[in-house]
Order: sequence, then structure tokens, then C-alpha cells
Amino acid sequence: MSFNAPLQNCISISDLHPSTTHPNVEGVVIGKTDIKGFPDRKSCVQYIFSDIGSERHTFRFTIKDSPDHFINVFSWGRENFIRALSDSFRIGDCVVIENPLIVTKDVEKEEQFNPSTPSFYKLLVSENHSTVRVCSDIERETRLLSLFHLPVKDSQDFYPLGDIIANGQSLDGKVINILAAVRSVGGPKYFTTADRRKGQRCEVKLFDETVPSFPLICWDNEAIHLAQTWIPIETVLFIADARITFDRFRHSMAATVTSKTIITVNPDTREANLLFNYAGEFVKTGGLDDPDDLAADGVNLDSIVDVFTVHQLKLRAHENLDGPDSIYGITYAFVTTMNLDSSCSKLIRNRCARCMFLINEETQSCSSITCSESGNPTEAIASFDLLVDLTDHTGTLKSCNLSGTAAEKTLGCTAEEFICLTEGQKTALKWKFLLERCKVYHKVLPAPNSRSGLRVNVLSCTLADPVETGQSFSRSAM
Repeated sequence: MSFNAPLQNCISISDLHPSTTHPNVEGVVIGKTDIKGFPDRKSCVQYIFSDIGSERHTFRFTIKDSPDHFINVFSWGRENFIRALSDSFRIGDCVVIENPLIVTKDVEKEEQFNPSTPSFYKLLVSENHSTVRVCSDIERETRLLSLFHLPVKDSQDFYPLGDIIANGQSLDGKVINILAAVRSVGGPKYFTTADRRKGQRCEVKLFDETVPSFPLICWDNEAIHLAQTWIPIETVLFIADARITFDRFRHSMAATVTSKTIITVNPDTREANLLFNYAGEFVKTGGLDDPDDLAADGVNLDSIVDVFTVHQLKLRAHENLDGPDSIYGITYAFVTTMNLDSSCSKLIRNRCARCMFLINEETQSCSSITCSESGNPTEAIASFDLLVDLTDHTGTLKSCNLSGTAAEKTLGCTAEEFICLTEGQKTALKWKFLLERCKVYHKVLPAPNSRSGLRVNVLSCTLADPVETGQSFSRSAM
């Protein structure tokens, strides 16, 4: 059957027009947003919502019925209706929309925050006039599902991850397309915003022929739910309209899924097939180690092999004081200070979920000028911000930074989970590490204005294996 041939009782997206009466439209859902609610101060479209003064709820989804045609669908109504409708289907489902309103879209206004579509129109779904149901016809479903693997943009119109990094901050804030394989998928992390709204965040690690690890951040529940279905190494993504930002916390580039983004899973394109084959070969040759071995700043811990005593590290850092390069290394040292039983306000700081800068506790705004001037509401994530002392037989590294995901992996809990621990549990967690010898991966940066002249960021801290420690000391003594 031809893709462009309309099925019985349904009109093709390409044939839609506001004059069409009682249309039925079908398609595979290729994008979907979370539900939002706000007061209905003025009802501009009585067709959709007539109870002026009550609270409206809405969400948007995008459907596709042929290789070249897809359209945005906006649903409005009471909370119960909208939540039930949103829960009835997911991205990747095939749906039939009965009697939507066809409206000419304002391209400049609407496509700033919604996917760009080839249609001149958008569909409106209301509680009183429209229905949306999952397609139950196997023949239709089979035809529509094949469209799910066709990108909405030119399959050759994308940035390799290496080009994103090479262009650096010149791409900050830009919206681009990306083709990459999935390296790992993190679990959702929950947080509370400054105005007490609940939020969530999920980080996916991508890779391609040019870069072994690159972060993709998901904020919406819908995007996070989709990401949890991706199988590392076996999934290739064409990400249309991802926002690129410079992550100042990790000093690296990152991609973010926004309301404009459409993600095509395992796209049926030559470029995607080549990347899929590369991913398989990369694994066989050992090029892709356990994703959990990646440090918080994207460095593969297995690539760090140089072992230093505290004294050697200080000497090396002093020699490199005027150089721009960071020093990565391993030190077997005792944890001599770790005040986990201090008040949580001294151990955990709120950071901006967007740029990871610290939140000003008085104004509850982001300390980043760029972020605070954007006009977007500040969303806060609780993050560990610990200082630990590391000591071996040659000296002590004071006030080493153990923060973010490195702290979470070390302690085995998130900042939110730590807050809920009893004082006894916090003390027991402290003594799991205090005065114990640990294997510490670290990143050392010159810091001429600090007392020690260097800044030590702990990338990983685990209890050391005695045999491995002894062998390390034997090698260093030779």
C-alpha cells in the first residue's frame, strides 16, 4: 500500500484543511510533552474550553502518517480528562484522532517551542468534541510503525559529536541535529524547584566514531520514559533539534531534549546503519568499557593509570602551575577528614538544574549571570559538595572536592536520600571511609590563589584492595 494513500475513514495529514468537516486522522506518535496546567483567564477558543476562570491543562504530541508529513496536536481540557488522555498512549504508539479542530498555525510563534512541521496547520483536541484512541488494526499499525524509524530531518543533516566539541562554546544555545549511539542510560533523579514544584532529570551517555562519551539530558517524564527503553550499544538515535549548551560545571558541551526535539530510535538510514556496525565493532575490540567507569566529567577511569604519592602530586602540580593542563592520577591514601555528620546545609548545596551553578540561597536564583538573565524559572537540584582530606606516608591533600555524581557513587546514595538518613546512619557511613585506605582517582588543577596552590577534584573514591595497594607501592619504590 502506498504511504500517501489515505486509509478508509481517515484523511491524510497532507490533505488537511480548516474547511474539512469531522476529520479522522491517524499516525504514529513521534513526540510528546508532559502535562502543564494554568488558570484559564481568557478562553480564546470556545471550541476547546468553555469554563472561563477554571484551570486548564494541556499537552502536545506529534503524529506522522507518511515519510514526509507530520503534524502537532494540542490537547486542552480539565485535569482528569487530560491526564487520562496522556496516560492512554506513549511515544511509538499508533493513534486515531476523531474530529479534531484544524487550525492554521502561527509558524514564528509556535515553532519556537514546538517541533517544526511541514504542515501549515495544527490539530486541537478537546474533551467535548474529540477522541483519541490507540489503533487496533494490525495492518494500519504495521504500516505506521515503519514510519517511526524515519527521521523528520535530512538523514545527512547532523553534527558528529566531535564537531560539537570542536566548535565549543560557539554552539552554546544553538539547536542542532545529532546522530549518535547510546552508551549508557542513567536512572531518573528527582528534585524540587525553588517554588516547590517537583521535577526530574535523566542523563544519557552518547558516543560515535569521534567521541567516546557525550551527555544528553532529559527533563520531561515522557523523554525519560522513552530513554529507559533504549538498550546501550544496540540503540542509535537521530535527535532532531537538540539544544546544545556549555556545561560550566563540567567544563564540557552537552545536549538537552526540549519540547522541540523529536528523537528517532534506530533510524532506517545508511548513516545510522554504519554507526550501529561501528558500535558493535567498538565493543568487540574493547574500546567501550563499562559506562560506570566514566567519571563525573566524562573521563574514562580506565584511561587514568599514573599513580602518585601525595608528595609527588604536589611536586608535579607545582611544576605545572603555569600550565593549562589538568593532572589526572591515582593516589592510595587514607581519608582523614570526612564530616558526614555535619549539618546538611554544609554538605549539600542547591545547584541550578540547567547550568549546575550554585543557587543563591537568599534570592533563590542562579548565580550564573547568563542563566539568571534568561528569564526562565530556576530549578534546583540538591548536590553533594563535600571536602575531604587525603593522607599517605608523604603528606596530606587538604580540602579535596568530592561532589556531584562522584560523591553519590562513593557514598552509595543521592543527596536527597542522604538527607533522609538518621544521624546514626550518617555516622556509620562516615566510618566506612574515615581512616580507611582508599583508591582515589583525581583531577588536579592549578589554583594559584588557593593556600595549597592546587585544586583537587575527586573523580572516584573506593576502599582500596590491600594486595593492589602493596603492588603499587612496590612498583613506586623500584
